[in-house]
Amino acid sequence: MRYLLCLFFVTLLSASEKNKTFTASEVTLLPKPLNVVLGKSSFSIKKSIKISFENYDQKQTANYLSNLLKSKTGNQSKLVEGRKADIEFKKDNTLQDEAYTLLVTPETIIIKSNSRAGAFYAVQTLNQLLSEGGGEGEDKVKWLIPSIEVRDAPRFKWRAYMLDEARYFHGEAFVKQMLDQMAALKMNVFHWHLTDDAGWRIEIKKYPLLTKVGAFRTDSEIETWKSGKTSGEPHGGFYTQEQIRDIVAYAAERNIKIVPEFEMPGHSSAAIAAYTWLGTKGEDIDVPVKFGRHYDNYDVSKPETIQFVKDVLLELFDLFPSDVIHIGGDEVPYEVWEKSSRVQQYMKEHGINTPADLQIDFVNKISIFMQEHGRRMMGWNEIMGKKLHFDFEEKKDDEEAETELAKNVVVHFWKGDINLLTEAASKGYGIVNSWHKFTYLDYKYKGIPLEKAYRFNPIPEGLDEKYHKNIYGLGCQMWSEWTPTNKDIEYQTFPRIAAYAEVGWTALENKDFESFKIALTEVKKGWDALGINSYKIE
Repeated sequence: MRYLLCLFFVTLLSASEKNKTFTASEVTLLPKPLNVVLGKSSFSIKKSIKISFENYDQKQTANYLSNLLKSKTGNQSKLVEGRKADIEFKKDNTLQDEAYTLLVTPETIIIKSNSRAGAFYAVQTLNQLLSEGGGEGEDKVKWLIPSIEVRDAPRFKWRAYMLDEARYFHGEAFVKQMLDQMAALKMNVFHWHLTDDAGWRIEIKKYPLLTKVGAFRTDSEIETWKSGKTSGEPHGGFYTQEQIRDIVAYAAERNIKIVPEFEMPGHSSAAIAAYTWLGTKGEDIDVPVKFGRHYDNYDVSKPETIQFVKDVLLELFDLFPSDVIHIGGDEVPYEVWEKSSRVQQYMKEHGINTPADLQIDFVNKISIFMQEHGRRMMGWNEIMGKKLHFDFEEKKDDEEAETELAKNVVVHFWKGDINLLTEAASKGYGIVNSWHKFTYLDYKYKGIPLEKAYRFNPIPEGLDEKYHKNIYGLGCQMWSEWTPTNKDIEYQTFPRIAAYAEVGWTALENKDFESFKIALTEVKKGWDALGINSYKIE
């Protein structure tokens, strides 16, 4: 019950009447729904209420609601199937996935949806509407829900928060807290960055050294890039497969899909430290202390390296039911391939002209393997073979990769000219827009203030409307190089995560920053009650 209590926001209102009529200023919902009509009077939570359901998915959500009401109000609920009740879950085949209708009258509450997700989000809205009132005698503590009709559906299907645990391991309890808060904000994808140069955080049975060696480093760079300072303390940690299964199940209960990121072919030092033969240099290395790019990659010319990648993926498939697996693919230092005689010979034999083409060739082969196992690849937009970086030698200015990225790959846009995004969308690629200028939570509030985060539009100007469907949604990224503690992560994440939640959910024409800030003040009371270290809202 500990985490259930963490999930929900509480709005405390004074109500001496038996059935209070709420005013519009007293009803704040975040993210803002499509349509809200406020009625008169209110529904009172009784000491014993009945909750009805029509199918298994509804039963799960009804049980979830029952536990919520018990923990929040102390009142007991009874679940009944297909009967009249105080709260009724009903199937509505006309509604899209994740959409719901919530109708509250003084006598009953009706929740309509076409999916478990829609019913779950109706419960999140219901909880935000639930308030503690006054009264005397038997009504000394009364829980009220305003009479209201809410019709709601998300703008985008992909509403993600990314936590980087490769740099710093944050632990199961913290991950569950973040899942709780994501669920309350109707976010539905937890992008989990689990492997990188600085650490390997997930147990792989076939390759035990990945965690025995790759999950630990002797020290950590601190403060900022190339500071010359270190913490002077070792750091490490990883998740067992049992813990992963538990967290995946916990997320699924909250309608959150976990998308793991297994970084390849660059950002692979932790794995190469565990198994030297994975790299191009054949040299023993330690897990790096400094953050940033490190100059070795997986040697993709070796059959045993390809087999390693497939073996790890097979274990990830078993652990994560997500239809999407993220492979990173960013910031690959091509010069190590250019200096490797074995890689150069492989490229010559296979007619591969540039390192960018080699990366796409590798990515396409792995995407086929994923597709054969019912999964879909996702990667940062470097995997398209375009030059994004000008501060290190990634590819020559006059080179363009000749190899085309497989069309089934989801392109995760984070850097470069926005025209690269519109070009990819117009070619039919599915896109998640995480343009770093707007969505990187490791950036200071001066660079990305709350209002800038709120005004981010995942659909860029100039994109033909017929391609809008190719923009799946957005992600906000919490990279953790300079946020070693959980409190550091909280400070950078909250309250901006709420802004991104509304960007992902709320219809563009319904968005209003001033009303968002009013709703946010109520949400923040819940964060404060949980001890979440949020940035002060101006």
